[in-house]
Amino acid sequence: MFTGLVQAVGQLQRCSGGVELRVSAEAGLDPAALALGDSVAVDGVCLTVTERSAHGFKADVSEETLARTTLAAKADRRGWVNLEPALRLADRLGGHLVSGHVDGLGTVVAVEQQPASWRLVLRWANPAYGRYVCEKASVAVDGISLTVADCSADGAEFWIAVIPHTWSSTTLRQLRVGDAVNLEADLLAKYTERLLGWRQERDANTASAPAIDAGWLAEHGWS
Repeated sequence: MFTGLVQAVGQLQRCSGGVELRVSAEAGLDPAALALGDSVAVDGVCLTVTERSAHGFKADVSEETLARTTLAAKADRRGWVNLEPALRLADRLGGHLVSGHVDGLGTVVAVEQQPASWRLVLRWANPAYGRYVCEKASVAVDGISLTVADCSADGAEFWIAVIPHTWSSTTLRQLRVGDAVNLEADLLAKYTERLLGWRQERDANTASAPAIDAGWLAEHGWS
């Protein structure tokens, strides 16, 4: 698990058997502190450290992951990525719970500088994922925990206000209109949808449906 609080940026490149990440000299992530088998979110994609070096680490990446994320394109052009090591149980949860399992790609619709922030407008490549987006919801964009400022009626297009610190310390400042980004919706929204969907299927086969009240929520682990 991760929090979506980026700790470093690194440069991605291909190597035999996967990708190699070379961490920039000014980055706040020390490769020596990583152990083989550790999980690191790379632009929001959970990868496993398979080899370390003085400058970074290597990770094996499946064809499925390369096909569903921006990692392949970034590795080909030695692009920059956001990095976050896995969350410790004693760490502060400053962002939101991020699994590192990208739901889908998004496209940058607009990048606008405001007096005290940047306005970033994004659109899901698959509009169906818009059902997980609402005003003030959490979303991970290239592994960065961000808050939705507003969205379209179907949630397929949404915009985010990015503060200067986040803008300057992540790869967001490199985004241009038309660029692709990795998006992960809030875990709580997906689990809630699954739980309520299961309940509706079950209740369709019963004479009466129990009300969703405090007792029902406690019974199903929401207390």
